[in-house]
Amino acid sequence: MERPLLLDVADLQTRFHTPEGTVYAVNGISYRLHEGETLAMVGESGCGKSVSMMSILGLIPIPPGEIVSGTARYRDRDLLRMSEEELEQVRGKEIAMIFQDPMTSLNPVLTVGKQITEMLQKHMGMKPAEAADRAVQLLEWVGIPDARRRLADYPHQFSGGMRQRVMIAMQLACTPSILIADEPTTALDVTIQAQIMDLVIRLREEVGMAMIWITHNLGVVAGLAERVMVMYAGFIVEEANVDDLFQDPRHPYTIALLAALPRVDRRRDRRLKSIPGAPPSLLVKPRGCPFAPRCEFVIARCQSEMPPLELIAPRHKIACWVDVLRGGSR
Repeated sequence: MERPLLLDVADLQTRFHTPEGTVYAVNGISYRLHEGETLAMVGESGCGKSVSMMSILGLIPIPPGEIVSGTARYRDRDLLRMSEEELEQVRGKEIAMIFQDPMTSLNPVLTVGKQITEMLQKHMGMKPAEAADRAVQLLEWVGIPDARRRLADYPHQFSGGMRQRVMIAMQLACTPSILIADEPTTALDVTIQAQIMDLVIRLREEVGMAMIWITHNLGVVAGLAERVMVMYAGFIVEEANVDDLFQDPRHPYTIALLAALPRVDRRRDRRLKSIPGAPPSLLVKPRGCPFAPRCEFVIARCQSEMPPLELIAPRHKIACWVDVLRGGSR
């Protein structure tokens, strides 16, 4: 039985108008998120992952940004049509976002305790003493030792891993329905990355929230997500359950990404494969498949016409014209 639909994004297009020209950052993406589901959004830097999330939360600066088209229905309300005042009631309380670098998200001149209790008082209507007790519980929940004393500390007094834990505590303070994690472990060393991922998985299970995990690393999503969307140059090129994506990738870009992934069962004398060429300039309006210049399966139609994202197997979609990939016999 399918879980209730929580977020329905359709035909989202976001552009930026710069002195160099128009940047086509997000080019008509559509996806759904159900209650309690974990969705991973994968793609290299600059492919539109973060911009798509910031667009639906009203965090794109306008100008130079512009949301050209689309809807983002959250519980039957279109986030893209909300006023700033309405969005302020949604952000943090119902949809929370953890950013890549907590130092750019935490206010350096306010104590950690002040920043957490402000959220609790604004969104949950708590009294100051009640909010302070709740803040201590949250910091203990995410593994901050001596939590009550540390409420009086400023962000710079925490290590990178501890700052990210504080950021997670802040975003979970109001028990949101959706948590968006924008590469929250990228700036941390490998050991701390593993600790933060284990923490987020545990908290997700305890709270029962839905999650969108943004990353450029396919390797981290195998044990985290139920479903994966692969983005390239502002388009979704493949969407599948996580097991299907790893066992039977169909889009040439996904196939190339997985071939470049280090594996413990790879023979020592076999080199990792690289993807030839470079990503296209987003200053050029998309025409045809953006991966065509780098694709080993390219056919003439790829050069002139962008393929739609279509179902080629149960719960598996790709945007590709090549019949052998759509059929899976390769």
